[in-house]
Amino acid sequence: MGRVIAIANQKGGVGKTTTAINLAAALSVLEKKTLLVDADPQANASSGLGIMPEQVQNSIYECLIDGLPAVEAIKTTTTPNLDVLPARIDLVGAEIEMQNMSNRESKMKSVIDPVKDRYDYILIDCSPSLGIVTINAFTAANSVIIPVQCQYFALEGLGKLLNTIRLVQGRLNTALDIEGILLTMYDARLRLNKQVAEDVATHFQQLVFKTIIYNNVKLAEAPSYGESAIMYDANSIGAINYMNLATELIERENK
Repeated sequence: MGRVIAIANQKGGVGKTTTAINLAAALSVLEKKTLLVDADPQANASSGLGIMPEQVQNSIYECLIDGLPAVEAIKTTTTPNLDVLPARIDLVGAEIEMQNMSNRESKMKSVIDPVKDRYDYILIDCSPSLGIVTINAFTAANSVIIPVQCQYFALEGLGKLLNTIRLVQGRLNTALDIEGILLTMYDARLRLNKQVAEDVATHFQQLVFKTIIYNNVKLAEAPSYGESAIMYDANSIGAINYMNLATELIERENK
């Protein structure tokens, strides 16, 4: 039974989709059958793995709104062991259309559960909001990874996200855990980055991943080629960071 992990932070620009793409690719390289669910209307996780949203006929939208089975929308990628359940911009409309549905918070769980046995890991790239689709991701997930940028406003809004997770734990998904807080966009030359990393480690202690994602140009370049950093340049610091993160995640699961 695959482990479902939501990757979320309502603050944009923190490396959320970069983490979703590259962690999924790293797990796949480590021979873990992986599905990346693109639950962001921007569809960057889809395009970042070479699946152009404008060419997608069936997406997560049809699965959530029309009840289309996930197997009819899942796409394979050029990375072995890695599949994608893609998104399109019309996922924006799902926020409104789902408001009056019964069991609206559990629609994504209903989509994912039938394919869980096919995968070791299912990662959900959430949108930078705490809307109904993100709540659906939390309801479907076993745990949440929270990317946090090493900048001054890193902790801004984090309390609201943690409160939302607690609400979901209390009302919709009692088994939901926080997988960990991931420090991203780290530059060791900047004193501020070091201070933020220390502050996050002090506040959240064991919740913080040991792996830190450094600023790396290859992480920014790779999506324009429809590839993860691991496939674009396996020797880049960004690719190595995400391979280390995948290894750390697997080791946590095996403890």
